[in-house]
Amino acid sequence: MTGPAAEPHPTKADHAYLRVKELILSGELPPASVIAQARLARDIGISTTPLREALRRLKSEGLVELDAHRDARVAPLAAEEARDLLELRRSLDPLAVALAAERRTKADIAAMRAAAQGLEPLPGNPAYEHLVAHRTFHRALYSASHNDLLIQTLDSLWDKADRYRRLALEAERGQDARDRKTAEHEALVELVIAGDAEGAAAVMRRHIDTSLGAQAAWRLLGDDGEAATRKE
Repeated sequence: MTGPAAEPHPTKADHAYLRVKELILSGELPPASVIAQARLARDIGISTTPLREALRRLKSEGLVELDAHRDARVAPLAAEEARDLLELRRSLDPLAVALAAERRTKADIAAMRAAAQGLEPLPGNPAYEHLVAHRTFHRALYSASHNDLLIQTLDSLWDKADRYRRLALEAERGQDARDRKTAEHEALVELVIAGDAEGAAAVMRRHIDTSLGAQAAWRLLGDDGEAATRKE
């Protein structure tokens, strides 16, 4: 009898993909900036071939633009994308926590409590680790839905949304706003654990409607866009 298949070893392209994604999401490679491929490959410690492979993967995720002349740049922020992300999350995140309240397991509860431990509102210039902590928290919530397609969809939205969160954080948030987000995080965990699907969905809708992603969409769309995104 054979044992379980060994995990594939990460390739140079995998390493480049993770590193460049970190540079983009941390803001070190800003939106619309040109990617100096030879220098970046040297900094990462690889050749340009695996870097190009990584860039093609990031292009498929909407984080990088490549043209026929092999030039590359970080994808710019766009008002329409910010709006689209907000509309999707308004529908999908409440659904995910409602399902989580019905389907959560003991392991899910432990993961949610661990992810919530010490979670703080994002600072004005968040490090990559701060963004990862928030992603880990929200992923613990929506993973408890046990709906694989929903989980995959929300996973695919998260990296794009992080760039708009960083834009919104350029405007200083007051302590009251930060405290509200902390209270919402705590309420989401307790409502899901208690099995209150309707309550969890209602809190999540408020959470999304006042989220950094929503603020970024309103900023990019202007007053008319704010009214449109808030319209029921």
